Amino acid sequence: MINATLVGLLAGSAILIGALLGMYLRVSRRALAAVMAFGAGVLVSALSVDLMSDAFEASHSALVVSLSFLAGALVFVGGDYVIDHRGGYFRRHSHGLAQIEKGNSGEDSSGSAILLGTLLDGIPESFVVGASLAVGGNTGLVFVAAVFLSNLPEGMSGTMGMKLTGMSNRKILLIWSTTLAVTVLSSVGGYLFLGDAPQSVHAATMAFASGAILAMLCDTMIPEAFKFGGRFVALVTVAGFLLAFLLSKAF
Repeated sequence: MINATLVGLLAGSAILIGALLGMYLRVSRRALAAVMAFGAGVLVSALSVDLMSDAFEASHSALVVSLSFLAGALVFVGGDYVIDHRGGYFRRHSHGLAQIEKGNSGEDSSGSAILLGTLLDGIPESFVVGASLAVGGNTGLVFVAAVFLSNLPEGMSGTMGMKLTGMSNRKILLIWSTTLAVTVLSSVGGYLFLGDAPQSVHAATMAFASGAILAMLCDTMIPEAFKFGGRFVALVTVAGFLLAFLLSKAF
């Protein structure tokens, strides 16, 4: 459990690092897009090469894995829709800019909805971090690196989005600190929940989380990277995928 706590803290710490960078440094949108695209590529590789393969091997049931995967995506998309319509859209820079272009000043944004949105984005990843430690294998190392690389631009983009609403630095740091604490607890929860769970439960849970993470990538990281970085981010995403693939085979 201590390992799950430390690894969850390591992976989640990138959120605060990214928040501080977005808060105090002038990070170009192109640089943000590059980091975001690279992290997205690493996560896609970890999902397809490691997590979904492990889930299928654990269950040997395409139906269980498929239904769990689709359920995870549906839960994320549904939750994301509800949160955005409750004023949580400014937790992302690109979504915040889109709202401003529509004439929304951000005054109707909700701090609680923004917090729920950051938790929705981060919990599936951190749960899998703990779960991968519980079941062993090589998935954990690559996935922790993938989560770290995706959390860094998420913290940067989220901070820039929250600043569009006029939110104070103190409140922004409070939101990200709360997110970090919950993600660490999620990592520990994943470790404890799947430590002695049957293989079928392990498979369904990992596939569910994979569906939620892939939906998050398609909804957030990849569109935002393309919006700020243009066509070249496709090559950066491919590079991230290739690196994660080679690491998974090397270790």
